[in-house]
Amino acid sequence: MNYHANEKGYYGEFGGAFIPEMLYPNIEELRRKYLDIMYEESFQKEFHQLLKDYVGRPSPLYFAKRLSEKHNCKIYLKREDLNHTGAHKVNNTIGQILMAQKLGKKRIIAETGAGQHGVATATVCALMGMECIVYMGEIDIERQAPNVARMKMLGAEVRPALSGSRTLKDATNEAIRDWINNPVDTHYIIGSAIGPHPYPDMVTRFQSVISEEIRWQLKEKEGRENPDYVVACIGGGSNAAGTYYHFLNEPQVGIIAVEAAGKGVETGESAATSALGKVGIIHGCKTMLMQTTDGQITEPYSISAGLDYPGVGPMHSHLHKSGRAEFYSATDDEAMTAGLELSQLEGIIPAIETGHAFAIFDHKKFQPDDVVVISLSGRGDKDLQTYIDYFKLA
Repeated sequence: MNYHANEKGYYGEFGGAFIPEMLYPNIEELRRKYLDIMYEESFQKEFHQLLKDYVGRPSPLYFAKRLSEKHNCKIYLKREDLNHTGAHKVNNTIGQILMAQKLGKKRIIAETGAGQHGVATATVCALMGMECIVYMGEIDIERQAPNVARMKMLGAEVRPALSGSRTLKDATNEAIRDWINNPVDTHYIIGSAIGPHPYPDMVTRFQSVISEEIRWQLKEKEGRENPDYVVACIGGGSNAAGTYYHFLNEPQVGIIAVEAAGKGVETGESAATSALGKVGIIHGCKTMLMQTTDGQITEPYSISAGLDYPGVGPMHSHLHKSGRAEFYSATDDEAMTAGLELSQLEGIIPAIETGHAFAIFDHKKFQPDDVVVISLSGRGDKDLQTYIDYFKLA
């Protein structure tokens, strides 16, 4: 079975490009050109140079000794939190800003939930001297104030999404509206492995640097390229897509996705798409989606601003339906506790999104000789107020 997108942007039955006619020229131009541009020698050279000198890659693959002892297996952490801007998001924004330049675009728009993608987009726009507008839900603006300040300091305009749940879904809606109104000079940097083709494939390819590095780093440390398991948290799924990419067709590598169960899968306050979703169309692609019986999108909930999305990327829907990946759901409580445990055992404070991946140990038992690589997708600076309020640390 193929786990990569086909030429029409489908992963099995999921994917495609379901777009208003007004967006067709933009999407079609990108679809026709993205692979040719991406694999030009000059593009690759500039992309990898920036990843090295600006982002600080390769990010370390760190053996977490105390965490491994506690959970009785070999745990390695892929330290995406050490990238410039504090998360995996910058891998994709570097790639997409170079893509936008090659396409002759002058203006960049983006959506953001936790703010990490917004910061990463604002960062590369500052680097390249391009206009940047970031759409963010009003609620997320409140709970992610440090990231909003960072975006503004980097020169971006942050526009609040005031409709619906005023979170990530609504910010994405506003960004798409903007793009429809400014189709010629604007490139939309989507931050996750979601959206109309070619976005899920393009974002995944830019993020695949993660699994590419894991392979050679693990070879150095363990004498083999393939771990027994790779684990990542999933909202739209770009850090997960990049972590899984080079292992998709290696059946001996177990792929594990951890979603946000919020207050519990059955409470009505959750973002566990694989458990609650049905096939539907959101933001330009056919995928698994949380919706009512008459097809209205239900409001997701998670304590983490980056995971409260009602859908999941089409690649992940295919991995779930085909059985290639195991999907688990971690509650707010499990994710917060796992984040605290990582902080106190390894001296690393993770983003709350990332805490969900570490909650896997509440759900699955590994063997003592299993090599488990966890994507440490982001650092917890942006979430300190939420941690403070939750654990009453102040």
